[in-house]
Amino acid sequence: MFSPQVREAITTSLAAMSLWEVAAVVLALAYLLLAMRENILCWYAAFASTAIYLFLFWDVSLLMESALQIFYLLIAVYGWWQWRNRTGSGEPLHIHRWPLQRHLLAFTGIGILTLTVGYLLDNYTSAALPYLDSFTTWGAVVTTYMVTRKVLENWLYWIVIDGAAIYLYIDRELYLTALLFVLYVILVIVGFFQWSSLYRKQSGNHTHRVPAVNDAHAG
Repeated sequence: MFSPQVREAITTSLAAMSLWEVAAVVLALAYLLLAMRENILCWYAAFASTAIYLFLFWDVSLLMESALQIFYLLIAVYGWWQWRNRTGSGEPLHIHRWPLQRHLLAFTGIGILTLTVGYLLDNYTSAALPYLDSFTTWGAVVTTYMVTRKVLENWLYWIVIDGAAIYLYIDRELYLTALLFVLYVILVIVGFFQWSSLYRKQSGNHTHRVPAVNDAHAG
């Protein structure tokens, strides 16, 4: 399946992994699996994993990645708060869908940020694949917010973002990380169908709600 060079690179990466990195990966997978089950404990796993990655990235001088982890720490707290507290109508936060206009706004925002930051990285830094790197970063920011709001389509966004990240990591010869993201893609596909089933059940129990409109006033 893999060439000898790729297999050797994966073996070397596994041997070089620290216990902290292993813990961060395990917690990241735990976050995803718990989120698939709509379990609020996912945010505890996300916070712990992100905290570890923050120090790991800082230790190897990946400053922008470290800054991104700070955002993820904050969004983990926000996500926990959103899932724990009730909405303005007094009901718990349910899985819901965004209207087409909201998705178009998200696509436009991601596109503008990707082109703007990609241009700056391409012209003023030595960043590799600046536009793809920018796309996966900003796409992840928007999609993580969607998870905090339990937007069903977040899983479809992740399929695209994680798929692009696989190419990015293979290009940088980070084969172990690429394999991890292959697993992520498989899990987010499962997550989409699992949340779809939960959404149908919740919609049947709450027919008086209009999910797409309920999120229009989200902060």
